[in-house]
Amino acid sequence: MHIRPFIISAVSLAICLSCNVNREREQMESLETITKQELATALEERDELLSLVKEVSSGLKQLKELEHDMSLADTIHTPSRNAQIIADISTIKKNILKRKERLNQLEEKLSNSTINNQDLKETIEAIRLQMDAQIDLTEQFSRKLNTANKKIGSLSRTVDSLNNTVNEVSGQRDMAINRNTRLEDEMNICYYVADSKRELKNNGIIETGFLRKTQLMKGNFDKECFTVADKRTLLSIPINSVKIRILTTHPIDSYSIAKENDRTVIHILDPISFWSLSNYLVAQTD
Repeated sequence: MHIRPFIISAVSLAICLSCNVNREREQMESLETITKQELATALEERDELLSLVKEVSSGLKQLKELEHDMSLADTIHTPSRNAQIIADISTIKKNILKRKERLNQLEEKLSNSTINNQDLKETIEAIRLQMDAQIDLTEQFSRKLNTANKKIGSLSRTVDSLNNTVNEVSGQRDMAINRNTRLEDEMNICYYVADSKRELKNNGIIETGFLRKTQLMKGNFDKECFTVADKRTLLSIPINSVKIRILTTHPIDSYSIAKENDRTVIHILDPISFWSLSNYLVAQTD
């Protein structure tokens, strides 16, 4: 009668003990699982922080290379080079801002992390300060480049103004040269004709009469009968006639007359002297 209740009580106690053991085991397993998760999360956050540190160092290297490029640009200014530097500054600044945003997100996660401590906070603050300094440096580069571009623009306008002035002066000089050349050419124009007395008279080049001295070009004469030449290059005048008489006045020592193969050639020995008295040469061939 007393054994059965005892047995029931013993079974009940065994069940209770078994439940307690199982509960403790579950708690231990749960605690072990939480610890592993926290450790994995802490390691992941640490790795992310280290990755940011490396990227910040890489950004500093890029800024140093950019500073070197800008020092070269100070001596070699080209629109394409400056445009490339502006694009590089913009890209570097965007990357720094992205890193800064990632650092803010990581800091928020680390605030509840098991590895969060004073050293970690100081590391994060140091990284933030470095990134702020890098952003300031990119802005300094931008201002410096803008100043350089303004100087280039000013110099370009000055050069354009000087070029316009040079072109204007060159144009005036060319006009003066052309005008002087034209005047010189006009001053060196000479005319000559060699024909019979009858033709010379018919063309109004000479006027004659009974017991009257021959007059040269006193009235309207036909200029089309004359050959136009340049005093500076006209050194000989061939005439298809053996007989020749020069009617215009020319210094006797400035020319000579020679017979060459059934024709006569007037050789001008001193062009300046020969044409000093008249720009016309009239020769009668009979």
